[in-house]
Amino acid sequence: MAAAAELQGKYQKLAQEYSKLRAQNQVLKKGVVDEQANSASLKEQLKMKDQSLRKLQQEMDSLTFRNQQLAKRVELLQDELALSEARGKKSKKSVEPSSQLSQEQKSVFNEDLQKKIEENERLHILFFEADEQHKRLEAELRSRLEVLETDAAQHQAVVDSLTKKYTETIEKLQNDKAKLEIKSQTLEREAKDCRLRTEECQQQLKNLQAALGSRLEESLCIINEKVPFNDTNQLKCRGCPGVRSAQPLHGFGTSMGSARYNALNVPLHNRRNQLKLRDLAGQAMAFVQELVTALLNFHTYTEQKVQIFPIDSATDTISPLNQKFSQYLHENASYVRPLEEGMMHLFESITEDTVTVLETTVKLKAFSEHLASYLGFLRKILPYQLKSLEEECESSLCTAALRARNMELHRDMKRLTAVFEKLHTYISLLALPSIRPEGLLRTNYNFVFTNIAASLHGFHDILKDISKHYSQKATLEQEVPTATQKLITTNDCILSSVAALTNGAGKMASFFSNNLDHFTTSLSYGPKGGAEFISPLSAECMLQYKKKAAAYIKSLKKPCADSVPYEEALANRRVLLSSTESREGLAQQVQQSLEKIAKLEQEKEHWMLEAQLAKIKLEKENQKLKNSLSGHLTETIQERSVLPNIAEQKKETTEKSLREPIKSTSLAPDAESREDLIKTHYMARIAELTSHLQLADSKSVHFHAECRALAKRLSLAEKSKESLTEELKLSSQNITRLQDELMTTKRSYEDQLSMMSDHLCSMNETLTKQREEIDTLKMTSKGNSKKNKNR
Repeated sequence: MAAAAELQGKYQKLAQEYSKLRAQNQVLKKGVVDEQANSASLKEQLKMKDQSLRKLQQEMDSLTFRNQQLAKRVELLQDELALSEARGKKSKKSVEPSSQLSQEQKSVFNEDLQKKIEENERLHILFFEADEQHKRLEAELRSRLEVLETDAAQHQAVVDSLTKKYTETIEKLQNDKAKLEIKSQTLEREAKDCRLRTEECQQQLKNLQAALGSRLEESLCIINEKVPFNDTNQLKCRGCPGVRSAQPLHGFGTSMGSARYNALNVPLHNRRNQLKLRDLAGQAMAFVQELVTALLNFHTYTEQKVQIFPIDSATDTISPLNQKFSQYLHENASYVRPLEEGMMHLFESITEDTVTVLETTVKLKAFSEHLASYLGFLRKILPYQLKSLEEECESSLCTAALRARNMELHRDMKRLTAVFEKLHTYISLLALPSIRPEGLLRTNYNFVFTNIAASLHGFHDILKDISKHYSQKATLEQEVPTATQKLITTNDCILSSVAALTNGAGKMASFFSNNLDHFTTSLSYGPKGGAEFISPLSAECMLQYKKKAAAYIKSLKKPCADSVPYEEALANRRVLLSSTESREGLAQQVQQSLEKIAKLEQEKEHWMLEAQLAKIKLEKENQKLKNSLSGHLTETIQERSVLPNIAEQKKETTEKSLREPIKSTSLAPDAESREDLIKTHYMARIAELTSHLQLADSKSVHFHAECRALAKRLSLAEKSKESLTEELKLSSQNITRLQDELMTTKRSYEDQLSMMSDHLCSMNETLTKQREEIDTLKMTSKGNSKKNKNR
């Protein structure tokens, strides 16, 4: 998120710089167009002057040629004059008529020469004036060329600085893109690992479900056969010998199948479910707080926008409609803040000790009322907002594109109010069971929750459309000639608040759709034996009974004696669970104790058989030798009386009692051998049975220990499975969110790069054109200067 915020800040800075450069570019374009027009006029003037110079040069060439001819003619005439003067000395008579002729010719020649001299002076004057005018034009053009070169150098410096900035930004964006690609690759790897772990967890879950299903069937059979007490008022099922008749709880009536009494039973307390609901409520509260701050910013900046555009309230009075609209928008905090407070109270009502269902969530009604008040606020400002957009479309500053964006926002605001109406309807339906449960049946819970999820997704889509249309509207408003910096900053603030609203709505929609099943199942359970809570009063009574039961159980608990500390016990338990050495030592101790028990059992059986044999022998001896063995009989009876009291002397006394009758009597040896055989047979049989019994006991103890270890492993696996599923959900949400952010950043970067490349291409084209024009001007000026020098 921090990276996305930094990228968004960079994007805003680039947008501002781009807008400034765009304005500068427009000014430069105007200057370039003016310079092009001036250069075109100068070109035309240069063409005209070149034509006039060519004409004058041709005239000069013709005049010089004529002067040369006249000079040659004057020389010829002077030679002729010299010859005629030499001849005049010879004959005056002949010279007089010729001198008259030469004077007439001289006068003619002098007149022609005078005319040519005047014409030559006039041409020299014209040439001098043309030369001076050409020098002035050349100086003006050179000064103009220097000014244009300085302007071109400044433009080139600006272009170089812009290209440097754009190259640096492009490099930064490329680096950010590479970092994001690396992040996406790492996230994809993590996603693959998570998929593999989920597959393993699913396989383990299937195995555990199969094992738990079999154990559940066994435990149900045991419960049906062995449990004598049932807490619900239900009818005895015919043909089901395991189901017993109901016993009433808490002293409530004896009628069978009464749902009203069963509704007062305390349901099983699911601490994990309560903690999960509290966690979900905390997440929902965080999302609502984010939405509340975004809505406050959106309404506040909309109020500022209404007072700035299309008429600024600082310079002129805005329309009464916009005044009323801004007045209503100023009251937004009194309608938006209660949403956060209602969600806070709802979160505080969900604790670990309560039973959270729709019948007991009384604070949901208050949140529904706060949402209704905010909906009334939206309905109140909607017509003013729509009329304000229409009034903005009618202003002279509004272009056709801006009018189209305003009409799109016109439709989006109607859709936004409709979505809030849907949300209020379904949340008010969820609040009905805490007031009157017959207003919403449990079978419709899933339908209401799915519609809330769909409405949240629609809310997110509408906000995305609003963000897109408002960004287009802001870019169009920046191009308006009367756009101020205050308007630009206000538009940026509104765009940031709409972006925050969009992000918050997306998070809320994904959160609600991901936890839809949990909401449906956890908020719809009720007391044991009852289909549902009959009324909120019964739910309140149930909570009171739950508190009484908890207090009674606490009163029964007595303080335990000093035991092993909890941390030490945990360490010992971990050692017992983890290490195999302690298990082997315990098994050895159990085996030794079982061997001792077997030896004691063998000795016990041995002495019991000895006593029985002695009793049999005494009976036989009493029958055969009543008269002759009276003294011996009394001794054996005394020995029998001593047997149970003295265990250590028992063997010796029995041997004496057995030996003495044998010595005294005259029984046959076959009877004694038969008795010995019977004795040895029974002793061997007893030893065999005791060994089998010991093996069975040891196996049962071993199996019991294994079952306990497997049960502990099963509980640990379930905990790890739950934690892994939660981590998987969070990772999948993060992956989807990062993928969306990556796509948006990629698109924005691509759009920015394309716009920047187009802008650079256009600037390069204009600069090349300007350079070409300057080169042409330089060439023409150099050609003119060369011509002037030649002249």
